[in-house]
Amino acid sequence: MTITSRNLLLSAIAFMLVACGADETPLDTAAYEAEILQWRESRFSSLMKPDGYLTLVGLYWLEKDSVRIGSAADNDFQFPDKAAEHIGLVQITESGLTLTVEPGVDVRNGDVPVQSILMRADTSGEPVLLTHGSLAWMAIERDGKYAIRLRDYENPALESFQPLEYFAIDPELRVSGTLRPFDEPKIMNVDTVIEGLGYRPESPGTIAFEIDGETFELEAYESGDSLFFVFGDKTSGRETYPAGRFLYSSQPDENGKTILDFNKAYSPPCAFNSFATCPVASPRNRLPVRIEAGEKFDATLYDADAH
Repeated sequence: MTITSRNLLLSAIAFMLVACGADETPLDTAAYEAEILQWRESRFSSLMKPDGYLTLVGLYWLEKDSVRIGSAADNDFQFPDKAAEHIGLVQITESGLTLTVEPGVDVRNGDVPVQSILMRADTSGEPVLLTHGSLAWMAIERDGKYAIRLRDYENPALESFQPLEYFAIDPELRVSGTLRPFDEPKIMNVDTVIEGLGYRPESPGTIAFEIDGETFELEAYESGDSLFFVFGDKTSGRETYPAGRFLYSSQPDENGKTILDFNKAYSPPCAFNSFATCPVASPRNRLPVRIEAGEKFDATLYDADAH
């Protein structure tokens, strides 16, 4: 089955019959298109921010209790040449990762120079971000394992990055979904792009929806006030990122209804570099159709080492 791209003018006519939300209120075509265009601008801006994925330049997994960091070759984790030759010692403790800085090396937490600090991980809710010139890093924790994620706020990738490409806006791929709940929420075991590293979100069930009269389901993952989806389709590995795309929806209403807007589907962080820990679409979330909406992926735009 193939879902083809539709001419925007024809889809605009059809769009007046498309549901706005779970209550199926008709939408305004021009307003919806403006919303999607604004979403695309925000998406590009988020990638370019200091904490966006284009500033990532390193991901170092701790395989022993203590490691030394710095630009010299004798460090366990070798940072870029702009770093001090020896920055300090990172150790795994009962409280998490600690960094002891070499004397005379300028490492800061905000504006405050540090000599020793507990690097609370990103999973703590209060992660510690340390800076050293244009470099910045924090501890991340995944599946019980620690790593140091390094950024460079002057990463050349910021200058060379090209505008993102998208399928044409298709209102018919903004579809109503219905929660099919599990008897009890389940902890799912989802693979990531890093072999041996799992992603274990809680799932309330699947969201069922129709495209061209055929019913499909996607496994949903809890994400605060939203549901999170990692899905693949017949465009994956061709026009879109091979491991799948990300999508969010609102939590279902009292009738179990929500909206899946595939025009807001986007590539995961690992599409842009190799320093992310992205979940990949599970076999259950591989749709047997082409979803020609949302963000495309062109590997030639990015560093080949990132893939």
